[in-house]
Amino acid sequence: MKLRDQFRFVRQNMKKNRTRVFMTILATAMGCAFLIVLASVGFGLQKSVVKEITERRVITQIDVHGKETNDQGGFQQLTDKDVQIFEKVKDVKAVTRRKMLQQEGIFTIGNYQENAVTFVTNFPSEVKAGFELAEGHLPQGKDEVVVGYNFPLNLAVKDAPDDRYDNKGQLKDEYLFKGELLGEKIELTVKQLINGKLEEKTIPLTIVGITIKPTKEWAEDRSVFISEAILTEIETFTGTPKGIMLDPNNENPQDLDVLKDTYDEVKIYAKNMEAVQSISDKLKEKNYASYSVVNELKEINMIFMIAKAGLIFIGTIAILIASIGIYNTMTMAVTERAPDIGIMKALGANPKTIKRIFLLESSYIGLMGALIGTVVSYGISYTVNFAIPIILKQAFGQEIGFDLVFSDIPPILPIISVSICYGVTILSGLRPAQRATKVDVLKAMRREL
Repeated sequence: MKLRDQFRFVRQNMKKNRTRVFMTILATAMGCAFLIVLASVGFGLQKSVVKEITERRVITQIDVHGKETNDQGGFQQLTDKDVQIFEKVKDVKAVTRRKMLQQEGIFTIGNYQENAVTFVTNFPSEVKAGFELAEGHLPQGKDEVVVGYNFPLNLAVKDAPDDRYDNKGQLKDEYLFKGELLGEKIELTVKQLINGKLEEKTIPLTIVGITIKPTKEWAEDRSVFISEAILTEIETFTGTPKGIMLDPNNENPQDLDVLKDTYDEVKIYAKNMEAVQSISDKLKEKNYASYSVVNELKEINMIFMIAKAGLIFIGTIAILIASIGIYNTMTMAVTERAPDIGIMKALGANPKTIKRIFLLESSYIGLMGALIGTVVSYGISYTVNFAIPIILKQAFGQEIGFDLVFSDIPPILPIISVSICYGVTILSGLRPAQRATKVDVLKAMRREL
């Protein structure tokens, strides 16, 4: 019997029991759809988390925290020597380094005042890494500074009352600085305990640049960038590296010398994402403690891989349940077609041909169910992604803070599902097909008569 005739025979026999075959296909489709939709939750949540992480941080950025020392796993802070090593590593685009003023800088414009984190940075390397200004230009003189985009948000009247903030935590309009920052004269006040008395030093500065607005709505940049010369002036006044304020109980600590000429923040920027891992490996070889978004993604992907495998396993149980229906359908088909099988055997049909016919039928049922289930699962996935944000908004009274993809169906997921479904249906039809090859010709013919 030719393969074409085998397919024709299968279709003819399936038409005789349309209702039973349809219900079996429906059960298979439901099992396949359940597997895809269930696993798609894992894929969707992983996509949402990864997207949130990669948008929150520059994906080519590597944070270097220090270099491991031999004494009990301690770390020493980084210096210019370390920066030079980093810049020579292959595929490094830029190395930014910042020193932080080790006391909160007090900045004053007329009757307005704000405390802000103060940095000294290397602007050429910052520009290479993507540093941009919304207004103005980079500092050219030692008295020129750049302020963060959100710097004026806390620039308030000096004698503002304690209830200066509204219920959203923002400075009330009547206490807010409303002038133009660019070109404004600003004073930096630093403090130090000298001879048991708290002394202050005021340094006049000029704002020449304002950084661009952070890409994330929740992020704020209120930092101030001063020159190395100004930091040196502060260190001369305080007598400590980076302007550290002395403890009244220990005015001359010896361990402060190790902080001299060291950086508080060092970031390496790779030329592309593919180079991040190789750079991180080289840093590890040289005993540098580093961290990048690639490390974070690796951990997250591992967790979600386990979760997705578990969801696929649970979904497979639904297909296994549907396979019981396939087994039942094929068993009944063998019983009902015993006379046909007897005739084929009497005409010299090979047992392999008979077995193939019943496996073709079970495969047809499985593949039809898998295809229908896949189409249905895409519809469910679209509906869920559309409805969940609306439901959560109604339930909590506010929109979600990030783009939530609750269900995502990558091409590999239907392939996995169809493969599992096809394998299960073949196994389900294998036993009935084997029984079909063992039908006794005489009994089958006698039954026909």
